[in-house]
Amino acid sequence: MKKIQILGTGCAKCQKLAAVADEAARALGAPYELTKVTDLQEIMSFGVMFTPALVVDGEVKVAGKVPSPDEMKKLLA
Repeated sequence: MKKIQILGTGCAKCQKLAAVADEAARALGAPYELTKVTDLQEIMSFGVMFTPALVVDGEVKVAGKVPSPDEMKKLLA
């Protein structure tokens, strides 16, 4: 099961990233768990300086932007 984490404080971009990730993961059809990380200490523990950020299975894939749905599918595949 893929573990997808959205790092951010809950801003509009963070919500958009979560929606795009959820949509892409559903389209891929693989089982996944999507969680939102809002604690700044935890976000900084990933070495992320810009939010929102996408973490897949513990690896930071994107920080500071929201990828397109097609880009997101590639990041999750």
